[in-house]
Amino acid sequence: MSQTPTGYARNGMVELAYEDHGGAGGEPLLLVMGSAVSRFWWPPGLIAALVERGFHVASFDNRDAGQSTHFPETAYPVTALFRKRAPAYTGEDVADDAAAVMDALGWDSAHLFGHSNGGLRVQRIALRHPDRVRSFVSSAAVSSDAGSLKLLRYIRFGFVAKMARLKFPETREGDIALSMAVSRALASPGYPFDEAEALARIERDEVSSLQDPKTMGRQLGAHWNGGGLAELRLPVTVMHGDADQLLRTSAARDLANAVPGARLVIVPGVGHDIPPAMWECYADEIRATASRSPRAAER
Repeated sequence: MSQTPTGYARNGMVELAYEDHGGAGGEPLLLVMGSAVSRFWWPPGLIAALVERGFHVASFDNRDAGQSTHFPETAYPVTALFRKRAPAYTGEDVADDAAAVMDALGWDSAHLFGHSNGGLRVQRIALRHPDRVRSFVSSAAVSSDAGSLKLLRYIRFGFVAKMARLKFPETREGDIALSMAVSRALASPGYPFDEAEALARIERDEVSSLQDPKTMGRQLGAHWNGGGLAELRLPVTVMHGDADQLLRTSAARDLANAVPGARLVIVPGVGHDIPPAMWECYADEIRATASRSPRAAER
């Protein structure tokens, strides 16, 4: 799949880099990535599988990631989770970013797929902009309803501490080495790690934020003041690997229980990533969820 030119959407003073992956004429599907990494971490093979299933696919860099606007304010990942005031922006601001990207693409609404913290974001996009979200699939994520005490129960802090000890030179080579180390650590125990596939994605990411914990702190600190998941009325699937190194499966169970009619899929052998062997499975679940939407046939 050839790389398409980068487009830019705007939400106030924030510029958001996005990419159209093809499938024009299909149902709109927006991919929402997790914290500290860019849209380039989406596997091209997964994107191709989604296009094959009738989707027009696009992805974007969250604020404070990749080629989108970065913020200067300081915060650290763990403390940011428990701050009462958002250090740089709110969860509502982040949800509005996705709406701005849809505007730039000319989409009045779309299906959403979010992974890791992107799975949290798709919940909030649907709550903030219910008329613009047809369905969503959340992968390896926590519930938007979860308070600080719940989050403490979900997170495997031993793994977080292990990742915090990773140190590499602050150079291009160091960024690539750190990204590869993180990718290996998050890889699914039940499937082979495809180093060549991971490296090809990592090398596309020219602006890495993994070296700077303040970036993740600002993203995780974007506290939510909006509605609760019981308000949602749309097709939802919650996916989670049973070998996730970062989040316990209780996070997925609580999320699925909080959303009316949500389908829960616990995936055997999968960690906090989506291994190549499972791309077709995830694409099938996203397709099945979208097909349950009353607007499934709209282009």
